Amino acid sequence: MKRFSQVFFLSMLSLLAACVSGPQVRSDYDHATNFSAYKTFGFASPLGTDVSGYSTLTTQRLKAATTRELEARGYRLVEQHPDLLVNFSGRLQDNIQVDPVPAATPMWGYYGYRRSAFYAPWPAYAYDTSVDQYTQGTLNVDLVDAARKQMVWEGVAVGRVTDKTRDNPGPAIDAAVTDIFKKYPFRANP
Repeated sequence: MKRFSQVFFLSMLSLLAACVSGPQVRSDYDHATNFSAYKTFGFASPLGTDVSGYSTLTTQRLKAATTRELEARGYRLVEQHPDLLVNFSGRLQDNIQVDPVPAATPMWGYYGYRRSAFYAPWPAYAYDTSVDQYTQGTLNVDLVDAARKQMVWEGVAVGRVTDKTRDNPGPAIDAAVTDIFKKYPFRANP
């Protein structure tokens, strides 16, 4: 009986772990904007990730990943008078998630009585509480029409930030920007 409860519990944990695959990504854009008119891009000054008056390592990584993604879509990076301005913002927030989970309880016979071979055992209904403390990261990438000073597209990625990610943020930033731009449906007009 105890072996069945352990196998059931481990199976449920594996199923839950499979559901956590990556950041949730969403995007939105101004449907009245003619995106085929844009050919160039540059970066806003100051960027939302540069609050101390200097370019952070995070900003440098975001700029490199965004440049790669926009150039792959035919846009050209220019220093003076770009069609689009790119801006970033990010946030880390500590969260706690509390959930009821089935408890590993002993198996009793039919309603706890009639302990005979004619009645199959079944688990009692009981729940434990699972408390999960984690850090949630949010990354926004905004594209702004430089002439109108109006945001025309935004992509947002929200996901868990692990200790591994904090120790080596480069690959995580790169992957998040790639995921965000998968939601960008436009290409530069050649």
